[in-house]
Amino acid sequence: MRHTPHRRLLAALLFVACALVSMTTAPASAARAAGVDRHCRHDCPRGGLGPEVTARLDRTIEDVRRQAGIPGVVVGLWMPGKGSYVRATGVADTATHRPMTPDVFVRIGSETKTFTVTALLELVDDHRIRLDDPISRYVRGVPDGRRITLRQLAEMRSGLFPYTADPDFVHDLLSDPQRSFTPREVLAYGFKHKNTFAPGTQFEYSNTNLVLLGLVVEKVSGQRLADFIDERVLGPARLHRTLLPQGPEFPEPHPRGYTNQTLTGAVADSTDWNPSWAWAAGAMISDLHDLRRWARIVATGTLLSPETQAQRLRTLPTGFPGTSYGLGIFETGGWIGHNGSIPGYETVTVYLPSQQATLVVMINTDITSQGQEPSSLLARAITQIVTPNNVYDGGATAG
Repeated sequence: MRHTPHRRLLAALLFVACALVSMTTAPASAARAAGVDRHCRHDCPRGGLGPEVTARLDRTIEDVRRQAGIPGVVVGLWMPGKGSYVRATGVADTATHRPMTPDVFVRIGSETKTFTVTALLELVDDHRIRLDDPISRYVRGVPDGRRITLRQLAEMRSGLFPYTADPDFVHDLLSDPQRSFTPREVLAYGFKHKNTFAPGTQFEYSNTNLVLLGLVVEKVSGQRLADFIDERVLGPARLHRTLLPQGPEFPEPHPRGYTNQTLTGAVADSTDWNPSWAWAAGAMISDLHDLRRWARIVATGTLLSPETQAQRLRTLPTGFPGTSYGLGIFETGGWIGHNGSIPGYETVTVYLPSQQATLVVMINTDITSQGQEPSSLLARAITQIVTPNNVYDGGATAG
C-alpha cells in the first residue's frame, strides 16, 4: 500500500516513539575508518585494544556507516584491563565536508530520560515523594491519574497515549519546527485520546510519561527542571558539557543533523530545530566525555541510595526479546543504559557491569536503514566484536 508523505511521517514517528529494535549483523568490508583522534580533547585512548581488534572495529564501523548512509559517527569504548577505543569518522557537515570529530556536542534525545528519572529518584531519597504516589497528587487533568503511579510512568507502564503519535502534533511540529512548545501543550495532544491500557498491565514507550515526571520534579522542588537537574545531577556528576536547553540553542562545536521526519519526507537539516517539544523526555545536549561518565553513574547508582538504585534496576519485560525496562533505563544483552533519537541525531550510552565496560555512540542522523535505527546497528556490530557474549540487541527509542 502506498502511503502519503504525512502517513509515512506518522508511521515513522510512531516507530521512533514506541519501537524497540532488534538488529541484524552488519558485514565487514575492506573499507577502513578514517579516525581523527587528533581532535580529541578529553577521551583519546591511552591504551588501545590491540591492532587486530582496532582494525576490525575500524572496518566494521565504517562499513555500517556507509551502508546505513550515516554522515558522521563518533564511537567511544572503554574496557578496563583491555584498553580503549575512540574514533570519529565521516563528516559533521555534508555541505562543507567538515570532518566529524570526537569533541562535538550532540542532541541526545531520549537519553534525557535517564537524567529526568535520576532527578525524580533523588526526590525519593529526599523523602519528598514516593514512587507509588499517584500522578494526580502532583499534576491535574491526567486521564485516570488517580490510578497511575510515578513508578508506572518511569517504567513506561502507565497506559497514557503517546503525544508523539497524535497526527495533529506531528503536523503542528513539522509545519513549524522552530515552534516552542510548553509541557502542557504537548500533553494536551495525548490527553485527548483514551488511555491504551490499564495502568501497570503492559509496556508502551511514551514521552507523555516523562513530561509528566518533569512537571513533578518542578512542582516538588520549586525549581525549573533544567535548574534542578543542573544543581542535583549535572553538578555532582561533574558533567560540565551537558545541558537541558530552553530552545534551539546548541553549543559549538556540533555537527549538522539530518532527518527525513518532514511533511514531504525529504531530507532536511534539523540542526537548529527547537527541541522544546521533547523537554524532559528528549531535549538534552551532551558530548562524548560526559556521556562516558554518565553511563557508569546511571548503571551503578552513584547519585542514589542503594535501595533506590536497586528499584531502578528492577527491569521488567517489554515484549521485545532481549530488552527489559526499569526506571528510565533499559537492559539489553547485559548492557544497562539508554539510547536517544531526535530529528537529526541518535546516541547510545550503555555500561556493562560484568566487564565495567562503557560504550558511547553518537551520530548526526536519525534516518533509519531498512527499518532499523543506525545507532543501534552500530552498537550491535561493535559489541559483536568486543563482547560477543553480551551483544547489544536494541533499546527503547525516542524523540
